[in-house]
Amino acid sequence: MRFPPAIVNLRRAQLTLMLAVLIPTVLMAALGIVLVVLGNSMPTVIASVLILTLCTTGITGYILGTILVGKGASYARLQNDFLSSVSHELRTPLTSINLLLASLEGNRLDPADRERALALLTQENARLEALVNRLIELTKLETGGHVFARAVVDVAGLIDEATAAFQVASLTRPTAVAVSVEPGLTVVGDRGTLVSAVVNLLTNAWKYTDDDKQITVRATASKRWVEIAVTDNGIGMSKAEQRLAFTRFARAKKAVDRKTPGVGLGLAFVRAIVRGHRGKVTIDSAVGRGTTMTIKLRRRRKPRPSAAAATARQAAAAA
Repeated sequence: MRFPPAIVNLRRAQLTLMLAVLIPTVLMAALGIVLVVLGNSMPTVIASVLILTLCTTGITGYILGTILVGKGASYARLQNDFLSSVSHELRTPLTSINLLLASLEGNRLDPADRERALALLTQENARLEALVNRLIELTKLETGGHVFARAVVDVAGLIDEATAAFQVASLTRPTAVAVSVEPGLTVVGDRGTLVSAVVNLLTNAWKYTDDDKQITVRATASKRWVEIAVTDNGIGMSKAEQRLAFTRFARAKKAVDRKTPGVGLGLAFVRAIVRGHRGKVTIDSAVGRGTTMTIKLRRRRKPRPSAAAATARQAAAAA
């Protein structure tokens, strides 16, 4: 397996760090221990303590440097995987567009075939544009380029809006969604992006279930959190697939085998939106047993009444 140059350079930096820092530090530490054991004078003991202190500092620096270099290697690997995935996803519509353009050159097609080729060309162009726009939007969400609104959001209304948008998106195979919402739940956030997050979860649940689709949405309070859970009876995910589920372009093996449409960006959107609200998103799934995706958002605390308002209420009650 060949690693990209960035990862190779980072691995070399890690090896250099080990040779330049760790080995000399270990040798000095051994010398310091020998001096502590064999030393019989105050200057020798002081020198050995200073050597051991210096070695401790060096080992700490090596550990921190190794962590930083390891993170750099991980980021380089993610960047390489992302570029590879983007190239693959862009290649398909671009190949189709090139083939259609080649067939249209020179007016070699009859009018009926020409109309079909033009329709397919428009379709592939729209597909390519949608993919690029989604990538741009996701990048803004993940890098802080999107400014989230901070308004009070009624959770029941949020779920009603999300389910209505989902029903429009799934008109080809209408599916009833069972909704259960604890009354009085509110959060502070960007209503539009939160609706998009729930719609993405509903769409995933719809795509990765068979004909007997059973999808539920529940919203409950759990201590300081509001939990919005979307449950389906679909194909489920293995533990390994769950660890990669929120990675861009990651798709479950069964989804690929079933040729389920999609490019693997939906859950990355959900995670970016939830993180933008300082929340959490979790997965509870097993292969063949369905999936529950849960969004956890901080519960809005009701403002405490002021002392003047409390006094006024007491006076009104006494009157």
